[in-house]
Amino acid sequence: MKILIVDDSAFMRRVISDLTQKISFIQTVEIARNGQKAVEAVKDDPEIDLILMDIEMPVMDGLTALKEIKKLRNVPVIMLSSLSNQDVTIEALDAGAADFIEKPVNLFSIKQEWITDFKNKILMVKNKSQQTLNPVDQSLGVTDLTTVPGQLPTFVHAMVIGASTGGPRTLLRIIRHLPAEIKMPIFIVQHMPKGFTASFAKRLNQETTSQIVEAQDGMRIERQVYLCPGDYHMTLENGQIKLNQQPKLHGTRPAVDYLFSSAAKMYRRNLVAVLLTGMGSDGAKGMADIHQLGGYTIAEDEASCVVFGMPRSAIELGVVNEILDLSAIEQKINQIVG
Repeated sequence: MKILIVDDSAFMRRVISDLTQKISFIQTVEIARNGQKAVEAVKDDPEIDLILMDIEMPVMDGLTALKEIKKLRNVPVIMLSSLSNQDVTIEALDAGAADFIEKPVNLFSIKQEWITDFKNKILMVKNKSQQTLNPVDQSLGVTDLTTVPGQLPTFVHAMVIGASTGGPRTLLRIIRHLPAEIKMPIFIVQHMPKGFTASFAKRLNQETTSQIVEAQDGMRIERQVYLCPGDYHMTLENGQIKLNQQPKLHGTRPAVDYLFSSAAKMYRRNLVAVLLTGMGSDGAKGMADIHQLGGYTIAEDEASCVVFGMPRSAIELGVVNEILDLSAIEQKINQIVG
């Protein structure tokens, strides 16, 4: 891979460059000092495979550069964001950024957890590129990607949705297609750091007439959309939302499994679950609980996923009733909640 690092801070460029050069499949690292230089680099070099780009820069900021780059070609862009850039980060995801990485608080002592997340997101881009180039090869080793028989409940009382990498843009599409009023609560867990979920909930709320809120502990469940806050797990109990900071599950907090499993107990056969794009296997066990208690389960298909990890894990467990592309999922959700 050839990577372009875009940041106006020479120290940040050096830190990111040093980290990327330790990743075996990265062959070349180029740098640019601002968004304008990044746009010029993309014009001049068609071999750039990935861009890591800051948001706040002189001459041309990262969001503007992202939009200009996407007009030239669909090279993956991962934004380097800080807590002060929350709203712009969400806008960048909607504008086509593959993902974002929250900048480390202390550049002199970067935690191993941050480094692992950083490498995983770059690996995600590499794997997606290979999937595009060699779609047949990606199916090798898959034991069973079939659905299991199931009947959509006559009466659906709630819907739960889980997503990770690629989820924000996917969720924005889904929310835009919601009916003017929804007749049941929708609960969403999107893997996202603390601080960014409030901005994401605000952005989602701008895209629909349905009410969307960042969930709070003790909230009474009503007919609206609840987004789990970053750094908390969300569960459902006795008609209320419960938030906790139990240990991370699958390396993340929030985790989809906590929501899905608790919703299964509360709504049983009157629950529909949707598992969207994301790395790893979070949500698969929760889908199994929902399936076992008679709920209906839907997974996003490989072609429309940014990362076909979480849906694939659930499908391989044999607990998915339908595998649908994103357009079909939008229609299905609209049909169920409207």
